[in-house]
Amino acid sequence: MDTSFYLENFQKIANQLDRKILDEKSVEVSVGVYLDSVFIKLYKKSWANNPHEALTAESRIFFSVWVNDSSIQKQKIMYNIHALKLRKLKDYAIESRKFAEKFRNPFENYSQKWPNVSTNYGPLTLMEGWITLDFENYQEEILKICGNFLEIEHIIDATLLQFKSMK
Repeated sequence: MDTSFYLENFQKIANQLDRKILDEKSVEVSVGVYLDSVFIKLYKKSWANNPHEALTAESRIFFSVWVNDSSIQKQKIMYNIHALKLRKLKDYAIESRKFAEKFRNPFENYSQKWPNVSTNYGPLTLMEGWITLDFENYQEEILKICGNFLEIEHIIDATLLQFKSMK
């Protein structure tokens, strides 16, 4: 895999995201490499224990689009929403399976917009899917699914509210 090619192109995609909407929704964007995969991640600092380390915090939620050698061979670009170690998320009393269920129920209303999506995963992967790696249109397709995420990020906030601790 030509990592620099995908990094450059994923950064171009990140740069095309509507900054006004990202700011309104307090969504951050990051492009990088993790475990031999090039990714673009969308997340909120409030979805992590340490807002200054929201990308790497032990307990966090994020949306990711990525490619690696395996996905490229299959001509796929992968995407998902991860919810990692939510039981450790400060100010919340979360059981991961219940959180996943409460997220997935309203997500079903939007699932038709997500190509090849499935919610049949454990509680760490709230949903996962893929789009076809079409070298002529993949940037547009990734922009579209990032836009889809910006339409549903409120579901994560609403689900978190249901688990807010009363101290």
